[in-house]
Amino acid sequence: QVQLVESGGGLVQAGGSLILSCVDPVRTLSSYPVGWFRQAPPKAGEFVAGISWDGGTTVAADSVKGRVTISRDNAKNVVYLQMNNLKPEDTAVYYCATTTRRVPSEWEAQYDCWGQGTQVTVSS
Repeated sequence: QVQLVESGGGLVQAGGSLILSCVDPVRTLSSYPVGWFRQAPPKAGEFVAGISWDGGTTVAADSVKGRVTISRDNAKNVVYLQMNNLKPEDTAVYYCATTTRRVPSEWEAQYDCWGQGTQVTVSS
């Protein structure tokens, strides 16, 4: 299901930063844990970070840990992905998704609703 809307992607130089945003124009996003994934063919999709419904629990993949911060503002119904010290290997289409499970996970199959993605390109 394509329902969420990602934004904030673009072209940046290595070492730069971006903030991606995820919104749901239909549902109350604060009701759900949210995960961020990325895909850069020919590589498979990769989990980036996840956050609980209240923001109290966050997780991040080892490949981005220390450079990525996931957060949410439930009053604004927005989930953010702050990315710092970007590297060319971070180049991908980034997707946000919600799960009806209680906690976020790294498994794409556990997410029921997705956005269309936003392109992040990091130049060397």
